[in-house]
Amino acid sequence: MAGLLRSSIRLIFVLFISFFLVACGTNSAGGFNSFQSPDGRYAFLYPTGWTRVAVNNGPQVVFHDLINSDETLSLVVSDVGGEVNLELLGSADEVGKRLISQVIAPEGAVRQVELVKAAEREYSSHTFYDLEYIVHLPERDRHELSTVVVDRGSLYTFATSTNQVRWDKMKNIFERVIQSFEFLV
Repeated sequence: MAGLLRSSIRLIFVLFISFFLVACGTNSAGGFNSFQSPDGRYAFLYPTGWTRVAVNNGPQVVFHDLINSDETLSLVVSDVGGEVNLELLGSADEVGKRLISQVIAPEGAVRQVELVKAAEREYSSHTFYDLEYIVHLPERDRHELSTVVVDRGSLYTFATSTNQVRWDKMKNIFERVIQSFEFLV
C-alpha cells in the first residue's frame, strides 16, 4: 500500500512539474513572441526562434529566423508630415505600386516585382494597406507580405519575407505577424 501511495504521489508530482514547465515555456500567442517598441508606441508578434539584429542606416527593427536566415521581418518608419493620412497617399493598389517603383525595385534595379494583392483593412481607428509581392531576383524568387499605415506623421512599413520555396509553409505565419502590428498609444 505504501508503494502505491508513493507511486501516486510521484505521478502527481511529475504531472505538476510537467504542467508548470509547459505553462512557463509557452507564450500567449502560441508560436509567437511579442515585441514592443522601447517608447511603448507600437507592438507586433514575431515567430518564436527568430532573433533581432541591428542594422545601421536601415530599418528601425529587423528580425530573422535563426535557421533560415533569409526569412526576415522589418519595420521602416518614414516621416510623411503631420497632416497626411494613408488615403491621401492613394489606394492600397496605388501605394503598393509606388512602393515597387520607388523602394523595392526602382529604375535600374536587377529585380522584377509583381504586386499579387493589395487590400485595405481598418483596425483600432487606423487604415492599413496589406500588400503581397513576388520579387524575382536573378538567383531565386522571394515572397513578401507587408502592411503600411500612417500614424502621427509617420509612415510605418512592416514587412515579412522568405524565399519562394518556403512560401507555402510560412504564408499563414506571415499573415498573423503582419496583422498583429498595432499602435498602443
